[in-house]
Amino acid sequence: MRKRNALFPMIVIGILFFIFGFVTWLNGSLIPFLKVICDLNEFQALFVTFAFYIAYTVMAFPMSYLLEKTGYKNGMAIGLGVMVAGSLIFIPAALNANYILFLIALFTLGTGLTILQTASNPYVVLIGPLESAATRISIMGLINKSAGVLVPMLFTALILSDIGTLSNEFTNEEISELANRLIIPYIIMAVVLAGLIFLVKFSNIPDMALD
Repeated sequence: MRKRNALFPMIVIGILFFIFGFVTWLNGSLIPFLKVICDLNEFQALFVTFAFYIAYTVMAFPMSYLLEKTGYKNGMAIGLGVMVAGSLIFIPAALNANYILFLIALFTLGTGLTILQTASNPYVVLIGPLESAATRISIMGLINKSAGVLVPMLFTALILSDIGTLSNEFTNEEISELANRLIIPYIIMAVVLAGLIFLVKFSNIPDMALD
């Protein structure tokens, strides 16, 4: 496998690592936004992050069992599919400014990301020569962290643009308008993640199974 052309698999894995960072860093931007549209106190706002990260703890063992049955390549596709579902749950959550639905959406995204990371991390080592594995790991780390730079800028441009024109005391109509701004970005995210499923499934990334 290491003798094969690893460029395309490397690009696919790089895209996935960017997705890891993008979805993870997005939580930080969501907290103040959801505090406004769902009228959250500080304790409730903490659960915005908690609902996402608790998925890593709760779902890690079940997902390792899933990967044992499906293999890594199919596992990546499944993880992306779960993330598509999580992204789509944001739509009714935004339409109703429903705090519980937002938490469910975040937990679902975290679950999908748990599968995806567990399945894709071994490929960083295995898609090329072992002697350059450390270099590939470093590159993937940089790609992952670059999402942390882009997320706040994109979130501000797509979600918070013109927010300064709104009054300090938000009316119900203004809150509804703010919540609805989440819909298009998360539809786009769902479409992109769905496209990545086909990219993974039909790419020349070699499949692996847990021993």
